Amino acid sequence: MSASEPRRSPLLDLPGAVFGDAPDSGVAAHYGSIVHEQRRFEAGGTFVDLSHRDVLTISGPDRLTWLHDLSTQHVRDLAPGVTTSALILSPQGRIEHGFDLVDDGETVWAHTEPGAAAPLVAWLDRMRFMSRVEVREVTDEQAVIGLPGLAWELRPRATLTDLPGELGDPVGTWAWEAARIADGRARVGLDTDELTIPNEAGLLDVAVHLDKGCYRGQETVARVHTLGRPPRRLTLLHLDGSVDHLPARGSDVTAADGRRVGAVGTSARHHELGPIALALLKRSVDLAAPLEVDGVAASQEVVVDPEVGLHVRPSMRG
Repeated sequence: MSASEPRRSPLLDLPGAVFGDAPDSGVAAHYGSIVHEQRRFEAGGTFVDLSHRDVLTISGPDRLTWLHDLSTQHVRDLAPGVTTSALILSPQGRIEHGFDLVDDGETVWAHTEPGAAAPLVAWLDRMRFMSRVEVREVTDEQAVIGLPGLAWELRPRATLTDLPGELGDPVGTWAWEAARIADGRARVGLDTDELTIPNEAGLLDVAVHLDKGCYRGQETVARVHTLGRPPRRLTLLHLDGSVDHLPARGSDVTAADGRRVGAVGTSARHHELGPIALALLKRSVDLAAPLEVDGVAASQEVVVDPEVGLHVRPSMRG
């Protein structure tokens, strides 16, 4: 299989399965009943096939202390079975890698965006030095599934076809994406760009532990958190539902006078909220200002407070 060819999930053979588009190709976007699938996902008793995501392992006796020193998350004392998220930042504090992880007592299991494991594994390998760790990509062996509440688990890829009998009929990634966007959770590389710092994307206290020791890029994160007012802010946009398309990722967000004030990341049609999207906007944009995306009117719901700092909560949503 080439690096650019998506892995095809066997669950695409289920009745009604509709192939997803990149970057979520290789799995089902839905199984023919979009609204019903979202409602079933909220109610429980189902799962989402996320087996297109990349999976890696970090093993060895130094794995937690080593990863603790490299990443934004406090994982040195991570208890087995506890899931969390972490980032790798540039020296300037910009997000380079993002991943979710869990430790089983012997190995850290992590998953990241499709195609993102290879550069992450390569970077981690360069940082091993004398640490007793081994990093491997295991996407061909392990698969991610999403669960109600935006939880996740890893399963042997060979058992994917057994899951409907165990967990109920699956729902597609559109149900997962609608729930994720409505919850204001950014996808690294899709809702962020090469300049994004964690403070802008609502990732403080999610993938960034604000009280842990030094890590690469910490100075920027701490300074912006302490002083407040990040350059940009993640926002949930509620889009006018009178048009039949969602904005493409990267579409300009403009103010009433036509000025570009940000860009759209991911978008979805939510069964209750209608069309929604996540966007990175300039911090200075008035919270009540009417906006437009791809010719469609949009209103704002705050995800990241434009004045975020120690004097306010990191998020106004909850």
